[in-house]
Amino acid sequence: MSVVYDCAVEQDRLDGLAAAASAVRAGRLVVVPTDTVYGIGADAFSSSAVRSLLEAKNRGPDMPVGVLVGSWTTVDGLVLSVPRPARMLIEAFWPGDLSIVLPHAPSLAWDLGRTSGTVMLRMPLHPVAIELLREVGPMAVSSANRSGQPPAATAAEARDQLGESVAVYLDGGPSGDPVPSTIVDLTGDTPVVLREGAVSLTEVTEVLGTEVRTR
Repeated sequence: MSVVYDCAVEQDRLDGLAAAASAVRAGRLVVVPTDTVYGIGADAFSSSAVRSLLEAKNRGPDMPVGVLVGSWTTVDGLVLSVPRPARMLIEAFWPGDLSIVLPHAPSLAWDLGRTSGTVMLRMPLHPVAIELLREVGPMAVSSANRSGQPPAATAAEARDQLGESVAVYLDGGPSGDPVPSTIVDLTGDTPVVLREGAVSLTEVTEVLGTEVRTR
């Protein structure tokens, strides 16, 4: 049976984070607040947990899952290399609403879907999410909703859609406007904005000081 923890209450927050960490380590799913919308998350290195996440969302592997990290330095162990443009974007926008796509380290044993050897990374600007990530390490996270339904802006909305498929719901209050993160692909010679969200194309271009294409 899933459990909801009110993270506005200190003891509930502590209990909820402990329960969520235990669930993630056991290969189960959790819902966490982020600075965009609520996310459904799992251990990024557990293929079965990621499959469960996709099944809960009624989504296939053709739409791969991104990875949230709890610190800048975590990225170094997840990707083939961190090019200068990636460092510039990380320093400018992390933690925050910008996701970066890079070639992942070939040694990693994970299955996030059909990624073509890449991974989408982000460090969220939310204390509950950050604390959980620093406890359990990188998590595969997608918006907490069934495919085709609106992203959840509250823990209650997430539970209405995902129900008992999730072990722990961490309620961090309303997420605000459900604006998605901006996604920048740095796998080629020229940066490409795959999705313009909370961070504008102009802001990305100003930080990089170079041509930025859109898809």
